[in-house]
Amino acid sequence: MDIRDLDRRVLRTVDKIVSGTTDLGLRTPCTGWTLGDLLIHQVSENHGFAVALREGSAADWHSGSLGDDPYRAYADSVDAFLSAAADDAVLTREVTVREFGTFPGSVALTMHLVDSVAHGWDLARTFGVPYQPDAEAVHVALRFAERMRARPRPDDDVFAPVLEVGPDAGELDRFLALTGRDPAWR
Repeated sequence: MDIRDLDRRVLRTVDKIVSGTTDLGLRTPCTGWTLGDLLIHQVSENHGFAVALREGSAADWHSGSLGDDPYRAYADSVDAFLSAAADDAVLTREVTVREFGTFPGSVALTMHLVDSVAHGWDLARTFGVPYQPDAEAVHVALRFAERMRARPRPDDDVFAPVLEVGPDAGELDRFLALTGRDPAWR
């Protein structure tokens, strides 16, 4: 399994959701964020990861902009990320991800996948459309989120508090709950 292919599959799913963006003021599952805020975050993250994958670190993870065409800004940021991730050397290159630390590129890419799966769901819920990301990508994101939650330093947790889901919950719902998202959010 190539983590880059899994992320690409999720990003293709998310692209279909974002392509109809018009009302940036819509409420999202991300507390306090509008659709515009969420898209700016995604554009910033995609560009930040692209620079970090190419150069080992990025100084700026927060200056994404949507300009006059929010979808184009988002799509261009995805293209920048995918272009940077295409280099096979990135899998073993040391990459500093924001304040979280320095990791092998494969781990940094998995962090991006987790972000893609989670925020893809946020975007789908914002628009009230179905979200069916690649099952293998969800599985990898779930396993990574489980490892993050098991770390000995929960004080620097990057997710909202864990929510409870039923014992029969699927992998996507379990992943969402681990990242502090309510799978039933409407």
